[in-house]
Amino acid sequence: MAHADNSAASDNNTSCDEGQAEPQRQIAREVDEQPRARRRGPRLTISARSDYRCHAMKILVIGGGGREHALVWKLAQSPSVTKVWCAPGNAGIGDEAECVAVDVKDVSAMAALAERLGADLTVVGPEGPLVAGVADEFARRGMKLFGPSKAAAQLEGSKVFAKEFLQRQNIPTARNLGVFDSAADAIAALGAMKWPVVIKADGLCGGKGVLVAANLEEAMTFLDRMMNKREFGEGGSRVLLEETLVGEELSLIVMTDGERIAPLAPARDHKRVFDGDKGPNTGGMGAFSTDELLAADLGARIQKEIVAPAIRGMVAEGRRYNGFLYFGLMMTADGPKVLEFNCRMGDPETQAIVLRMDFDLAEALSSCAGGKLEPRIIRWKHDSSVCVIMATLGYPDHPKTGQAITGLAEAGATPGVKVFHGGTRKDSGIYYTTSGRSLGVTGTGSDLGAALDTCYAAVRKIRFEGAHYRTDIARRAAKQGSAAGD
Repeated sequence: MAHADNSAASDNNTSCDEGQAEPQRQIAREVDEQPRARRRGPRLTISARSDYRCHAMKILVIGGGGREHALVWKLAQSPSVTKVWCAPGNAGIGDEAECVAVDVKDVSAMAALAERLGADLTVVGPEGPLVAGVADEFARRGMKLFGPSKAAAQLEGSKVFAKEFLQRQNIPTARNLGVFDSAADAIAALGAMKWPVVIKADGLCGGKGVLVAANLEEAMTFLDRMMNKREFGEGGSRVLLEETLVGEELSLIVMTDGERIAPLAPARDHKRVFDGDKGPNTGGMGAFSTDELLAADLGARIQKEIVAPAIRGMVAEGRRYNGFLYFGLMMTADGPKVLEFNCRMGDPETQAIVLRMDFDLAEALSSCAGGKLEPRIIRWKHDSSVCVIMATLGYPDHPKTGQAITGLAEAGATPGVKVFHGGTRKDSGIYYTTSGRSLGVTGTGSDLGAALDTCYAAVRKIRFEGAHYRTDIARRAAKQGSAAGD
C-alpha cells in the first residue's frame, strides 16, 4: 500500500569549434557570476558550456506541472538565457520564472503571448497544445517553437494512427486486435480473445485511457465508463484492443530535428497508484533514471529497429518530426516492442532525467527547433536519479486539494535534492496543493541505491494532510542492479 500521512499541517545556434573554446569558457564564467536569484541548481560543467555560443535568449515554456517546472529549472541554468516565462505555471515555478496567464487550449492565444513577450523560443510541455496544432500556428507566424506539428503529434493524439503507423513501418509492437466505435461491438469481440487484453482510448484522456483488463467484467466496466458515459472525454469515443505484452517497461525519449537523433537518458516510470503495482493507473507515481537500465547493445538495437525507422517513416509519410519523441517500450522475450508514443517528455520521467543532464538544454532545444540538432553535445552525468510523486488524498479518481504544505524548505535543502511542483499555489508565504500529483521530490546519488536514500529522506520531511506516495519506486531495480537485456 502507499504510505499515508494524515498530519495537519533569432538565429539558429551552432556549436563552438576548438578555437572558440577558451573565450566561451570565460563568457560562461562571467554569466555564472552574475547575482541573479533565478539562477538555481547545479551549473553546467566547463565542457558542456563550451559546446555553444552564448546568444542571449528569452524562453517561454507552455504548461504548469512538474514536467514544466523541471524544464524551467534546467533552462534557467543556461548562460545564454536572460529570461524565462511559464504559462500558466504554478507557485513552485513562480519561484524560478515569471508565470503568465494563458489558455493552453487556445493555440492563437499561446502564439499571441509569445509574440507579445518577444520570446526567442517557446517550449511546449504537455501534449494537448501540440495535438491541437500550436506548432503550426507558430510556424505560420514565423516564430520558433520546440515541438512537433499537428500532423506529427498524431503519434500520441491517435492510438489508432500510431498502431497503424507501426504496422506500416514494420516496427515491433503488440498485435492489433481491432478498432471499435461502440462499446457493444468491442464487448462482442472480446468474447473470442485471450485474457488479459489491453484496451486503449484512441484519443487523449489525461493518462486514464488505458486498461489491461484481466477479464470480461473489468473490460465491460471500463468500456462503459469510457465510451458510453464519456468519463474521460471525447478521446474515449473510439477504442483500440491489442494483445498484452509481458516484460519490463522502459521509457526512451529522443530529441530529433527529423533527421538527426539524440537519445536522452533511459528512464522507467511507475503508473499504478499503490506499492507493488496495485490499484488504478495514474499519470505516474514516480520514475528513475540510471545507466544500468539499458545495456549498450540493447540500446543500439532499439535505435536500429525502432527509433530510426520511426523517424524515417514520419518523413516518408510527410509528417517530419521535430521535438521530443517518447517511446514507451516493453522488453519482451522476443525483443523490444513499442507500447505507445508520446509527442513530448513524460511526467515524471522528465524530473528524473533533467537532474542527469550535463549539457545546455536551452541551446540544444533552440538548435533542434531550427533544424540543426547536434547530438554530439548531448552529455550525461553518470549519477542515478529518482523522482517520487507526492499525491493528495483520493488521487487519481477523486483528488482532494487545498491542503497546506510544510517542510518544503527542509526537503529542498537536502544535498542532491530538487522538489518540483506539479500543482501548487502560494498564499501569504504558504504553499497549498491544487492538483492530485502535487509534488515530485527528486534526488540523485552515485548509484540507484544512494539516489533512493537521498530522495526518500527528502520526502519524509514534507507534510500535508492526506499525502500519499509509493514507497517502492525503483526498489526492485536497485536490488537487481543489472541492465535491461542482460
